[in-house]
Amino acid sequence: MSLDTLQALCLTLRTPALLIGAMTLFAPPVAAHDDNDHCAAVTASVNDAGFSKEVTVTCSESQALITSDTYPDHELMTGIVGTNEQLPVPADYTAPLPLKPSLGTSPLTRDAALGVAVNGVPIYDYTGGGEMSEKDLYHHQTQHDTLLTQQLDVCGGHAGRGDDYHYHVKPTCMIEQMANAGDDAIIGWAFDGFPIYGDNNPDGTPIAVGVLDVCNGQLDDTFGYRYHTSQEAPYIVQCLMGNVENARSLPRVPPLSPADGGRGREAGKPPRGGVQNLIFTQDASGTRSMDYTYQGQAYYMRYTPTGQTGCYAFETQTVTDNGAIKTGEYCR
Repeated sequence: MSLDTLQALCLTLRTPALLIGAMTLFAPPVAAHDDNDHCAAVTASVNDAGFSKEVTVTCSESQALITSDTYPDHELMTGIVGTNEQLPVPADYTAPLPLKPSLGTSPLTRDAALGVAVNGVPIYDYTGGGEMSEKDLYHHQTQHDTLLTQQLDVCGGHAGRGDDYHYHVKPTCMIEQMANAGDDAIIGWAFDGFPIYGDNNPDGTPIAVGVLDVCNGQLDDTFGYRYHTSQEAPYIVQCLMGNVENARSLPRVPPLSPADGGRGREAGKPPRGGVQNLIFTQDASGTRSMDYTYQGQAYYMRYTPTGQTGCYAFETQTVTDNGAIKTGEYCR
């Protein structure tokens, strides 16, 4: 059976059981090249995009590790209306990718990142309402859609509970920065080891409606399988179709901790109706500030690096805290 025939078969099967079963029973071996080739492909995807100064790739016998601080060098937070009153703070992050990716028997969901962009920023599914069930994957979760609910900035990302920046849809600002931007450029890697491309096929041809599977991917001649971004939901990877050795060990950015060992900052609560004029700025001293208005009142969140590595002096006046000014030192 040819790859084209197999793909057509898989993509005409619309129920979860049939779709996964077809991919499991008929999919050819997906390790299209050896470990060294896969390590080289991951390394090249970062280097060719121009992010080698910000992102490090190292390989062991079984994994490629993409290490970064999750903090991209492009505009952040601008355009958000449905803010959760969290702001982006650098975080040490190491994303593991298997060097021998293989297709699994059922899609894997997660309430954290499913992959990492080539600039080191984590990639989540499109929702902001916790982990989806397998059943949820087949229905657009409009109430949790971070794009529709205006939770994302103009670059496709925002800060989460860990005050960590990550993408939920196509990372447009990052793609504009890529030295090799184009349909054949890998924009990220899922944690099952398969690559992520943009809206079109690598050869530049458009992807026909109904071709992408439930995880927003399709079979690939080189890697065995690949994911895509898309104009319509789910916009980006929404589950992992490949095997993951230990899903619990996948990276997750924890909330900031108080330097004195006391209680951490409470999670922000999205102000009803959203905020206005949200902007995020940073100056030469390292101070970063998120300013916005709500019902005519000005609010802000800002932090400055302290003398201790990974620690920051915060000052906030948020809707969540009823406008009370709060200060404290928090660390990664």
